Amino acid sequence: MSGGHHNQNYVLPLTEAMAQGVRREPGTKVTVRIRRPEVVPVVIRTWERESEILAAIGGVLPHVPQCLAQRPGSAVHSYVEGVPLSTVCPNGKPVDSMLIGALAELLAQMSQVRREALPSLPAGWPANDKDGQAFLRKLAHLADRQIRQPNWSAFGGLFAALGIPEDALVRLAERTPAMVRRPSSLCHADLHRDNVIVTYLGDPPLICVDWELATYGDPLHDLATHLVRMRYPDFQWDEVVESWAVAMQAARPMAANGLSKDLRHYVAFERAQSVYPDVMRAARSLEYSLDQNRLDQATASVTGALRAAAGPLRLRRVPDEAEVERVLVRWQASRHDRRPGGHSTNTVHSWTPDERVPERPDFPRSSVLDALIAEGAAPADRVFKGTVHLNSVVRVPGVDFPVMVRRKVASVCRRERGYLSEHVVLGAIERSGIAVTAPRVLALGESHTRDPFAIHTYEGAGDGSQPPSHPVNGLLPHEADGLVDQICALTRVDLPSVDPAATELAQEGYFYEWLRDQLVALVHSLPKESQQLARVLGLPDANRLGQILSRHQVTPRSPSLLHGDLNPWNLVRRDDAYALTIIDWEMALVGDPLYDMVRHMHLTPNRPEIRDRMFLRWSSALPATHTKDWKRDWHLYRWIENIRSAYVDLDRMVTGASLDAPNVSRAVNSYGMTLRAAKGSLGLPPHELSNPYLVRALPNGDHGITRQVGLSAGP
Repeated sequence: MSGGHHNQNYVLPLTEAMAQGVRREPGTKVTVRIRRPEVVPVVIRTWERESEILAAIGGVLPHVPQCLAQRPGSAVHSYVEGVPLSTVCPNGKPVDSMLIGALAELLAQMSQVRREALPSLPAGWPANDKDGQAFLRKLAHLADRQIRQPNWSAFGGLFAALGIPEDALVRLAERTPAMVRRPSSLCHADLHRDNVIVTYLGDPPLICVDWELATYGDPLHDLATHLVRMRYPDFQWDEVVESWAVAMQAARPMAANGLSKDLRHYVAFERAQSVYPDVMRAARSLEYSLDQNRLDQATASVTGALRAAAGPLRLRRVPDEAEVERVLVRWQASRHDRRPGGHSTNTVHSWTPDERVPERPDFPRSSVLDALIAEGAAPADRVFKGTVHLNSVVRVPGVDFPVMVRRKVASVCRRERGYLSEHVVLGAIERSGIAVTAPRVLALGESHTRDPFAIHTYEGAGDGSQPPSHPVNGLLPHEADGLVDQICALTRVDLPSVDPAATELAQEGYFYEWLRDQLVALVHSLPKESQQLARVLGLPDANRLGQILSRHQVTPRSPSLLHGDLNPWNLVRRDDAYALTIIDWEMALVGDPLYDMVRHMHLTPNRPEIRDRMFLRWSSALPATHTKDWKRDWHLYRWIENIRSAYVDLDRMVTGASLDAPNVSRAVNSYGMTLRAAKGSLGLPPHELSNPYLVRALPNGDHGITRQVGLSAGP
């Protein structure tokens, strides 16, 4: 008995009755192929019936198996005498040069099968059989339709937690480049070591089996899938490609056109689409067991697949092995619990409460366990990745409102540090009774893997079945009013209950100096690569930056609790007088209330009239102790935020940190404008570069409005 991922194969001798039915001698060995009904769809299929493919190619490839009988879900094939290559030469081991040549000949021989002999191609197949771009685009759409879509309801939350967006394959299809013209041919499309039989007699030396994934298109696709799935050592790739080129030149010379230019596109596609079956198979391997050896194997498989697919799918960030393991454990825990008799008997379901957040009457600790179990099963549209956190929206039995399980992504390095504990800030806001809409902290603790988490009330729309709406293109007038009113209400929070030390510092009027010193320290701590590029772009080093910023002072104002990061994705639209809920208080601090206003406007593309409306409402609502000299001072905070963005966004581009967060993505897409604004704030010439082409290479995307609108002039 043997089997691949799609079929279970049984080698059996024919009985007399069976032999009569297939016109073979009794006792003849045959292969009975039974499709695995429990296997999730993880492959691209062009034709449904393998028997039709085998019948079409038998004339050119006479040694392939013959289909002797079939019925839905199973088939009887003639038996191919020999041994699978995988048993004598396992994955990762070098393949003998003579075998490489034979494999290349086998691939080239497939190009001799005429299209007219093959089964009819599906509707919508590229009409031009020399258009590699259309073929590769078709493959990407098929991968999305046949692999991702059928599995998204079951695995979408897992992919989202790993950082793979829903539209990754569609975007890959959109980026398909133009290619050199090559004639299409039959492609096996799954030629790996298990599907190559080394014959006993050597005539022919190799026979290819398992043709159910065969297709018709660019022969470079077949070479690419063969290279990746054969698991050749890296040093053998060139030899394989060269052998293929020699064999194909002899069989069908035009098929090797553009090999050096276009092969990489098919290799990239193969690695991109492989992440879906690889992740799903690894996750399914844990469904009934979570022993450490199996978990280690699954973690390594998923991490490797993510790293291979990161470039082709343009993944913003690849989680490290520790993070991948935690995601897999949570997914397995939810699956285990949903099977009969699986509830909470496994240590996977244990957790340790953090007593700083006491048990709440409306969310008992038994509900925490239910939330953690549901977290791993959250669908993709209820899993949200921010700059630092992974957030999963779940429903808990007996609780009449949705909740959010919130975890820090351990492998993310955030340059801008937080200063207050989020649960302390949210607790202080709740106790104060002020008119600020923010999540309530329901629980705090650690999973059994020492993975910290928090559970908050969910502040999106309705029952949590719809994603939250954010004012990503700027605030509407009523939203601007609602946000200003909440910023003003924060001045009434009892500051000593949040951070007595920060309050004392702010009361002495040193907030600007403290803010300046924090920025200088941030620049000093940047990696050498980021600091070097900053110098090349004309940005000062930390010492010089401190000297420039020390020339300025601001008027002391009464301190207030500040959110510290009022970007659009931290504002959730709501249908009441508040207009917005403010989420993600991780960057909260105590300081000058003017700073929260200016930082919000720096991060949000508000129109000038909205900015003016907000400043007027804010300055009218607060006493002079909080607003004195704001018209003179606000531009200093604007400058310091321009400068901060120039360093932080540059570092993100260099390191790739947090690029999967939408607010970060938008910021780095307009970095050229950010750099000009920062150098203007520092009084430096905008284009003092040794290489003038460097500044032209910086992204100046459509979102440059983020830095320009609303900040170009004083109120």
